[in-house]
Amino acid sequence: MSPAASDEEETGIHCRLDELLAERGMTLTQLSTAVGVSIVNLSVLKNDRARAIRYSTLRAICDVLQCEVGELLVLAGES
Repeated sequence: MSPAASDEEETGIHCRLDELLAERGMTLTQLSTAVGVSIVNLSVLKNDRARAIRYSTLRAICDVLQCEVGELLVLAGES
C-alpha cells in the first residue's frame, strides 16, 4: 500500500488539485507562484499526503482556482 493510499484511507479526504489544475489549464508551478506556497508543499497536498493545511493557504488556493473548498477537498470516493 502506498503512503498516499494509507493517508486517504486514514482521513477519508481526497484533494482534487490535479483535476482542478487540468480543468483550468494551469500548472502546479503557476499555482505555486500565484499562491506563494512552495511546489513541494502543493505537491504534498496534491498527492493526498498533507496532514494539515492552513486556512489562509486553503483560501488562497481556492481564490486562484476560483473554486469552493468542497470542490478542492472531497470525501474519498466522491470525486
